[in-house]
Amino acid sequence: MESPHRESEVSATAPSNVESVPSSSNGNGHGFVPLVTVVGFHHARFMDRGPEVESWFGAEEGTDPAVDNEWPLLPFMALSDGAHVSTEDFSYFTLLRPARGSVPATSLFGISCTRQMDASQLLNRPADVTRSTVQKAVVVIADSPQFFGMLRERLGVVTKAWFAQREFSDTEILRRFQESLQEEKERGEGLADEDREEYLGMSLRELVREFKSQTLVLFKCCLLQPKMLFFGSRCERLCMMQFSLISLIPGLIRNLQDCADPDLDHYEKHLVKPASLKSSDRNSLLTYMGLPLQIFGKGSLFGPYTPLQQLDILADYGTKSYIVGSTNSLLLQQKDRYSDILINLDNSTINITSSSLRAALALSVADRRWIDFITQSVNDTWDETNPGRPKTMGYVGSEEFIRLQFEEYLLSLISAVKCRNYMNHHAHNPKMLPQVEGDPSHDFGVDWIEAWSRSENYRIWDRYTDSHLFDIVEPKHPCAGGLTIDDVQKRMMEQVKEFHLDERFAVGKEVLGRNLQAGKEKAGTVFNKLYADMEAFRETQRKKHEEAKREAEKNGTPVPSLGFAAPDLNGARQTVQSVGSKAGAYIGSWGTWMGEKRKTGWGRSTSSSTPNPRKEKENVALPVRNVRIERSPEPIPEAVRPRTQESYEENLFDAEAGAGHSSSGLKKLAVHPPPHPSKFHESIDEPIAVPAAAADEVGQSSKKWEDSSPRKEDADSRAKAVAEAVEAATAAPISP
Repeated sequence: MESPHRESEVSATAPSNVESVPSSSNGNGHGFVPLVTVVGFHHARFMDRGPEVESWFGAEEGTDPAVDNEWPLLPFMALSDGAHVSTEDFSYFTLLRPARGSVPATSLFGISCTRQMDASQLLNRPADVTRSTVQKAVVVIADSPQFFGMLRERLGVVTKAWFAQREFSDTEILRRFQESLQEEKERGEGLADEDREEYLGMSLRELVREFKSQTLVLFKCCLLQPKMLFFGSRCERLCMMQFSLISLIPGLIRNLQDCADPDLDHYEKHLVKPASLKSSDRNSLLTYMGLPLQIFGKGSLFGPYTPLQQLDILADYGTKSYIVGSTNSLLLQQKDRYSDILINLDNSTINITSSSLRAALALSVADRRWIDFITQSVNDTWDETNPGRPKTMGYVGSEEFIRLQFEEYLLSLISAVKCRNYMNHHAHNPKMLPQVEGDPSHDFGVDWIEAWSRSENYRIWDRYTDSHLFDIVEPKHPCAGGLTIDDVQKRMMEQVKEFHLDERFAVGKEVLGRNLQAGKEKAGTVFNKLYADMEAFRETQRKKHEEAKREAEKNGTPVPSLGFAAPDLNGARQTVQSVGSKAGAYIGSWGTWMGEKRKTGWGRSTSSSTPNPRKEKENVALPVRNVRIERSPEPIPEAVRPRTQESYEENLFDAEAGAGHSSSGLKKLAVHPPPHPSKFHESIDEPIAVPAAAADEVGQSSKKWEDSSPRKEDADSRAKAVAEAVEAATAAPISP
C-alpha cells in the first residue's frame, strides 16, 4: 500500500513511527515552570462553595496563579462532573496564559487526578469536613501535552501516596513532586526520549476497535473544522479519545499553542513556507508537505474536558469551530445548539446534526476499502487482556502501524488535492500530466474535497506549500479503484458482525432448547397419564366382564365376549322391518313413475323427424341415488331452455340431500331454468345435467331392468308383495 515515491524513505523510520515534526516556532519555550496545585470540594454546611483551589506548589510566595492568569474555572475543570462515582479519575483541560510583556499569549495544559476517601479514615478530621467522603484533586499544569502519558502515571502514584497518609495537611510529597518536574524542565530531560513517550496512553487500537469505519469519518471531520462535541460518563476516556484522534495528524500534538482560546493566532503568524527538502529525512518531508494541518487557530478551540461554566465561550460569535468533551448529560438535550456532530462514547454512536456535513462525510469506495483493511488488522490481532498491543506482538495492527497508515493516507490526500488544483489551473492544456488518469482526488470524496477547500486549515496549508507536491508523493488514494465483488462481500460480512447475529442466535438456540425440553417433559407427562387412564379403563372393563360372566353362569345364559354386551334381537327385528318398509315404498314409487312414463311414450320421439336417441337422453332425469337426470319431452320455452353445451356437475351436499328423502318417494319432477355458474354453496335441489354418454348408459340399464321386472297392475300390490317377502325374511331367527 506504500506509494513508490516514499517506500525507501518510510522504511527507514517505520519501526519507530513517531512524529518529530518541529514547529517553526511553537510558542511554548518561554521558560514556563510546571505548577502543581490542590483542588478540594468545600464542605460548608450553609454555603454551597463547591470546588476551590487550596494550595499551590512552584508559584512565587504570596502569589495565586489562578488569580494572576484569570483562571476562575480551574477548580471546575480539575473536579469534573461525575468524578464522585469512581475512586480515581483523570481530567485533561486547556488554559489560556495571557501575554506578559514580550511573552505572547499561549496555551497551557492541565491534567488532574481526582480521588476520594471515607472521612472517617482521616487521622485528624477538620471541622469543615461535614460530609462522609473527602474528594480532592492534584493538578499539574504544563506548557505541552506531549508527555501527558508519562506524566499521568507519575501523577496517579503521587496522589495515591498522598491519600494513603490520611493526613492532607502534610503536603511534602506534593512539594517534592513539583520540584522534580521543575528540575527535569530545566535540564531538558525527556527531550531525547520524546519520540518514545509522546503517545503513551493514546490508544488508537481501542479507537478503531470501537468505531470501526467511523474512525475515518471522525478523522476527516476534524479537518473540516466543525463543532465537535464528545460525551462520556468517564472523564479520562473522554479526554484520551480526543487526544488519540488529533494525534493522527502528524505533528499536531507539538503545535497546540493556539488551542486554548479562539483569539490565539500565533502559529500562522510565524509560519514560513519551506524552501528546501531533504527526501531522506522524514521530518523534512512532512514539513515540506505542509504538516501539521493546523485545525486549531483563529476562531477554534480545543477543550478535552469543558465544564458547563465554559458554555458561554462555545456559544460566542467568534468561536467558529471546536473539539470539546463533556460528562454532563444536560448537553445532550441541547446538542443541536452546541454541536454539528455529537460523539457519544457511552453507546458508541455518532449523530451528525448538519445535513451538509453528513453529505461531505460519506465515505467513498476507496475510503471504505482502506479503513476496512485497518479495522480487520486490529480485530485479527485483538487481545482482551492487553488491548494496546497485538496478540501476535507483530507490527501489523499495532499503534505504529495505524499511525503510519493514516500518515500515508493524509500525504496521498494533500498530494491528490494539489494535483487537482494544478489540473484545474491548466485546464487549457489537458496533456500537462499524462501519467495521471482523471481527477485523483475523487477517490477521497468529491463533497468532502469541496467542504475542506472552504476550511481555515486548508487555506493555511495551500498558502504555505508548493504547488507541485504531487511530484514528491504520488497523487493517488492508497486503495484507489472501483467497486469490486470483494468489497461487497467484506462489507456484508462487517455488517453481519455488527448485527451480532451469532450472539442473538446463541440466545435463541438456548431459549429454543429450554422450550423443547419443557415440551418434552409435558408431552411425557401427558402420555404417562393417558397410558394410566387406558390401563384403568381396561381394568374396569375386565372387572365388568368377570361380573357379567358370573351372572351368566349363575343364570345359565351365554357368556358375553369381553368388551361387548349381549345383542338385542327384538331391536334388530324392528330395525329390519323399518328398513323393509322403506325399501318397499321406494320400489313402489319407482314402478309408478315408470308406468306413467310408459303411457306417455317414454323412449319414443314425438316429433315427425328422424329420432335421435342421444338428443332424447340429454335431458333425462332419473332418481339414481342423489343425482337427478331430467328430460323434457315437450318443447321448453326459450327462457328456460337448458344450455346446449354438455356438462356434468355434482352436488357437494349429496349426503345431506339423500338424508332428506322421505318414505313417500322422491320429490316431484320439475323443469328448472338454466343453472347459474357453479358455487360452493349451491342448493341441493338444483338439477344436475349429465353428459350424453352417461345418460345413454343409465337409460339402457333402466330399460333392461324394466324389461326384466314383473309388471304388476298397480303400485300398491307390488309394495304389498315386497313387504310380505321382507316379513318372511325377518321371521327367521338371528344368531348372535
